[in-house]
Amino acid sequence: MPDSRAAAVAFLRDLGAAELAHPGGTLLAHLQRVERQLAEWGARPALRLAGLCHACYGTDGFPEALLPPDRRTGLAAVIGPEAEALVYLYGSCDRRATYPVLAEADGVFRDRFTGRAHVPGPGPRGDLAELTAANELDLARLDPAFRAQWGSALLALFTRLRPLLSPPAWSACETVLAV
Repeated sequence: MPDSRAAAVAFLRDLGAAELAHPGGTLLAHLQRVERQLAEWGARPALRLAGLCHACYGTDGFPEALLPPDRRTGLAAVIGPEAEALVYLYGSCDRRATYPVLAEADGVFRDRFTGRAHVPGPGPRGDLAELTAANELDLARLDPAFRAQWGSALLALFTRLRPLLSPPAWSACETVLAV
C-alpha cells in the first residue's frame, strides 16, 4: 500500500486537491485525515485508499468533483479496482434516500449519478458506513459550529448504522458526537 498511497497523493495533487478549500484547510488535508482515521480503526488497505480518495467524484455533501464519474478507470489504475469501487459507492450515494435504510439487509442504495437503485451486500454497506463515519467525524472534530448544527443528527445516523461500524468507529462516534 505505501506505493499506492504515494501514487494516490500525487494523483490528488495533480487534480488540484491541495488547492481546493475545505473545512480544516484543503481537500487534500481532509482526505489524508480521513485515511489516517480509517487506519487507526484498523481498516484494510483498500478501504484506507478509498478514504484517501473518497471525494474524487464529489459527494452528496461536497459537490466539487476532482474527476467526473466517467473517468473511473484513471482512479482505478492508481488505487486499484476495489478501492475505486468504494470511492464510487461513496461519491454516488444519494444520502437522503440511502442513509435511512443502509443498516437494513434489504436496504436500497440509490446512485445519485444514474438514479439507479440496488441492494449492496453487507461488505459494501459496512465500508460505506465506516467511510461516512470517518468523514463526518473529521468535520465534527475540526468545526465546533458543524458539530453543534449536525452532531445530534449524525449521532442518530451512526446509532442506526452501529451494526455496520467497527467497534473503534462506533466508540469514536460516541466520543466526538456526545451531546
